[in-house]
Amino acid sequence: MNKAIRNLEPKALWNNFSDLNAVPRGSKKEERVIQFMVDFGNRLGLETIVDPIQNVIIKKPATKGMEDRKTVVLQSHLDMVWQKNNDTDFDFDTEGIKMIIDGDWVKADGTTLGADNGLGVAAIMSIFEATDIAHPALEALFTIDEETGMTGAQGLQGGYLDGEILLNLDTEDDEEIDMGCAGGIDVTATGNYKEESVLDNTTTMCLDVTGLNGGHSGMDIHKGLGNANKIMNRLLFETFDFEINVVSIHGGSLRNAIPRESNVVLVIPSAKKEAFENKINAISKDIKKEFATMDGNLEVLLNECKVPATKTMDTRSQITLIKAIYAAHNGVYRMSPDMEDLTETSNNLAKITVENGSIKIECLTRSSVESSKLDLAQGLRSSFELAGYEVEFTGSYPGWQPNVNSAILGVLTDVYTNIFDEKPNVVACHAGLECGILGTNYPDMDMISFGPTIEGAHSPDERANIASTQKFWKYLLEILKNIPKRS
Repeated sequence: MNKAIRNLEPKALWNNFSDLNAVPRGSKKEERVIQFMVDFGNRLGLETIVDPIQNVIIKKPATKGMEDRKTVVLQSHLDMVWQKNNDTDFDFDTEGIKMIIDGDWVKADGTTLGADNGLGVAAIMSIFEATDIAHPALEALFTIDEETGMTGAQGLQGGYLDGEILLNLDTEDDEEIDMGCAGGIDVTATGNYKEESVLDNTTTMCLDVTGLNGGHSGMDIHKGLGNANKIMNRLLFETFDFEINVVSIHGGSLRNAIPRESNVVLVIPSAKKEAFENKINAISKDIKKEFATMDGNLEVLLNECKVPATKTMDTRSQITLIKAIYAAHNGVYRMSPDMEDLTETSNNLAKITVENGSIKIECLTRSSVESSKLDLAQGLRSSFELAGYEVEFTGSYPGWQPNVNSAILGVLTDVYTNIFDEKPNVVACHAGLECGILGTNYPDMDMISFGPTIEGAHSPDERANIASTQKFWKYLLEILKNIPKRS
């Protein structure tokens, strides 16, 4: 089906996207895609640089008649989120993404698509290899590790770029122009517990929460989507009376993805097995009703495990853990008082791992207001420290403060209105764009963000709209024609 995708318009963009998606490029595993971009720049005979952090920079002179315009940085990130459905047989380390066309959408077969931010990368590649597109002097900035720490943006030093304007091609609604974003911080709680031997006359059970939509832990956090870790914890909390003993917990996978699945192995007295099953079924029905609108495929599965457990978590540690997770905030913490419908501050209870005497809880806290971000992070710290866990803050990055007087914002607004006969939505988003970080070492650069419509980013339901991609391409080319002259 990738052949059919190569025939979509604009062909240059979809062909470059197909080539890019043939290269494994998970966050922190970008070696092959870095080389891919270096080979691309060298093949075009353009100045190609790999900075010390492994960002790739390619520079292209202005086309004839555009030499007096301001230099523009076109920026996208090389890495993608690796997520797949449980029943999908796919090896991200060795296989290229298998793409299919579904109506007016391109999606992947049971995995993330990588349109976030592969369509932006492909658009930049298409402009750089073209000989018939008018543009000012261009600098392509391909950053690494955006999805799990923004390492590339944070490590980019001053002096590598000469551009006065930066166009970040990493938003997901073609009607929006983004002029601000949230910052973030990773909150990690760790602890230990005593392992106890399994008593006689018990049964080992596997409890699974599955079928949730998941999604982007920033852009989708306000939608009321189910969090598998919270739902699983609720099931465990409601069944204390059955003398359950937890063997292991594995819930969620990435900090920036709303957890879709959680698995718990537990032990229960055999005499209480039937009553326990009835209780789980009753609770599950209520939860399914609550989430029927947004997560209609939610399933709670309970089965006897094939391999009996030998060790469990001690009861006191188990109660403490479940209450700590219950107390930890998940979801929207505060809506912005300044911008309508904008989530200001949120937390994603992203990943829980309990096994072999160790506990690890991983969260991603986001906010467009630094003080609010730290306020929520300290609240999480307090919940976990009261449970006796050690808490670490890492990976903090700033938000991008909106600049309503941005000159390039005026250009993009005018161009959009002229070619589409309507005004764009000028917004800030509750996601981690790299603009705020890049502005640290390039404070005078005028930055803006836009992109084609992408739905379900960070989940196997990710899909890119074909008509929107055509619109985005047309818009981008017109913007480049209208870049102002250097003063």
